[in-house]
Amino acid sequence: MNLAMMLTLADSRLPVGGHVHSGGIEQAIADGLVRNVDTVRDFLIRRIDTAGLVGASVAVAVARGVLTPARADTEMDARTPSAAARDASRAQGRGMARLAKTVWPQHDWSVMPAKPHLPVIAGAVAAVSGLDAAQCAGVLVYTTMTSSATAAQRLLGLDPAAVAAIGIELAPRCDAVATRACEGLADLSDPLLDILAEKHVRQDMPLFAS
Repeated sequence: MNLAMMLTLADSRLPVGGHVHSGGIEQAIADGLVRNVDTVRDFLIRRIDTAGLVGASVAVAVARGVLTPARADTEMDARTPSAAARDASRAQGRGMARLAKTVWPQHDWSVMPAKPHLPVIAGAVAAVSGLDAAQCAGVLVYTTMTSSATAAQRLLGLDPAAVAAIGIELAPRCDAVATRACEGLADLSDPLLDILAEKHVRQDMPLFAS
């Protein structure tokens, strides 16, 4: 049951807008920082090690009941310097909250902020659906990687097999970061990702929302 739930929550069809959010890689491509499979891999590693770790650690804290949703939302704000990145996280969180209220209508979602950060609602969903902390962290880290990987494949016209191979190569790294996320709140930051988010929101006609 938990495996099926993990696969469902990691599915790109989930209405959190992952298919329209690139996690900064669209701007990185526009700036010439990401050009090919090798530079895509480097970018994904940065995302996994920073945004992936931080988001997963907050989600785990919510899933375990260590942080209330309101407190977790504040912690995510503090760990997301870029206003554009905060808006993107909340847009995705709103989509997951809508799904949660549809799938688990019997649960009391009133304690959830109106526009929660994605990791905050993801942690709450993990708890309601019966995922443990490690599984919750794994889903967050994995989807942090795949949203950017999918965007890069589309924007650069890369071989899907080559991009999938990167994901398989980085799977052990995702597992290791998910394990670290279960050890406590992380507060790492990557200034490059913040700069890319702020530049991207000022683009005239971007393909992706972030």
